[in-house]
Amino acid sequence: MCGRYTFFTDKELQEIDDIIEQISDDIQREKLKTGEIFPTDVAPVIVPHQKIVTPKLMAWGFPNFYGKGVVINARAETARTKKMFGASLESRRCIIPSTGFYEWDPQKQKFLFNMPDSGMVYMAGLFNRFDGEDRFVILTTQANQSMVGVHDRMPVVVPENQLDDWILDATKTDSILFGSHPSLLKNMVA
Repeated sequence: MCGRYTFFTDKELQEIDDIIEQISDDIQREKLKTGEIFPTDVAPVIVPHQKIVTPKLMAWGFPNFYGKGVVINARAETARTKKMFGASLESRRCIIPSTGFYEWDPQKQKFLFNMPDSGMVYMAGLFNRFDGEDRFVILTTQANQSMVGVHDRMPVVVPENQLDDWILDATKTDSILFGSHPSLLKNMVA
């Protein structure tokens, strides 16, 4: 489960600035949320556009079939067989750029997870259009060793050198979804 993540615009993170600068629609840029991202917030995702990847602003969460709330995550193991996610997994894959994500342990302590050698965590996602609005979900998988003590699920983390493969090459989908995921740094949040 990934219920919140971070998108900080720290000037030392040139990658974040580059993503924001590529969003050309000024009206959309006004909706951009930075800092701690909550479900339904509008945040940048990286999507395919004419065989290249480009950032676009979208709201986090697919509308729930029951009309209340949103679905924010999709399980990697079952996404292909779910009506809500199957078509998106085939042709509407995206990357959610972040500077980390939060999880809570059973004692309700909050932890921030990020990459040890980078300011960026790239999470695999899916997107679709609902009532004229583009929306995304984060794909999750079983927790690896760096997460297992806090939570049994984690986002599918995509290495930077595989971002284009995830978005543009459907033949690489399963190897990214079910391959090993990098170890993360765990920091307790006060």
